[in-house]
Amino acid sequence: MSQEVKKKKKMTLTLPTDELMACGHLACQGCGATLAMRFFMKGLGQKTALCIPACCWAVIDGSYPYSSMDVPVYHCAFETAASTATGVKAGLEATGDTETTVVAWGGDGGTFDIGIQALSGAAERNNDIIYVCYDNEAYMNTGIQRSSATPYGAWTTTTPVKHFKNRPKKDIDAIMAAHRIPYQATASIAYPEDLLKKVKKAKDIKGLRFFHIYAPCPTGWKSRPEDTVKLARMAVQSGLFPLYEVENGEKYTQTIKVKERKPIDEYIKRQGRFRHLKPEQIATIQADIDREWEILLKKFGA
Repeated sequence: MSQEVKKKKKMTLTLPTDELMACGHLACQGCGATLAMRFFMKGLGQKTALCIPACCWAVIDGSYPYSSMDVPVYHCAFETAASTATGVKAGLEATGDTETTVVAWGGDGGTFDIGIQALSGAAERNNDIIYVCYDNEAYMNTGIQRSSATPYGAWTTTTPVKHFKNRPKKDIDAIMAAHRIPYQATASIAYPEDLLKKVKKAKDIKGLRFFHIYAPCPTGWKSRPEDTVKLARMAVQSGLFPLYEVENGEKYTQTIKVKERKPIDEYIKRQGRFRHLKPEQIATIQADIDREWEILLKKFGA
């Protein structure tokens, strides 16, 4: 028996085998958002209702009357994911259903920008829903336009190479922590076990829970589809997208510890959206990551 076969025999399944997302969805090849949904639903299970605003997932799900999801899906307006989910939850409770988990599932455009007022209101009221932002760092569904989640230096169709985005990415996690909600977490498709553990924990908490999931987009990032998970892992290992959870806006816990952070160079080189950057601009990105990392370490108590 070869070493490779022996190694495969020793591998253990770490994720549930149940699938609530079917084949036949309409995502692009290598789409990180599809992996985010698939892993997330493994943690929530069948008693779930999804509220999806205008975003890539409004298309990925499939054309009416078909759906790639084996749970109820309510499509809503761009800015109303949080308020719609709040209403669905209230309606279910009025019928005596206190078991179904209601999830608002939006992209960064519908979360960082267009839907932030509804999200802030739901957070301030501490409505009993889960809000998930799958972050691909631009308005991908409508043609790769800049959002406030687009990072410094990135090309989009509204920030062309000669006028690339020169402002930093909005810190949505700090904004949500300021609301002092019961639970929030960052997660990545490259670390499904970490994501699943957080989902199961959040499921048993009452009040508003917020997830920020890093989901690379090969189409918008001008990257190879087979690099999607690799890029997500690089983002964590470089400190660009740390994985942690926050309880009540105060207790920060790092869930994936990075002993020695890797330089951001390789991550940037694998994406065409950064191809125009000069060494000094890449150095600026690295300096920003280093600064934010030190701030976060203090919150972890390190």
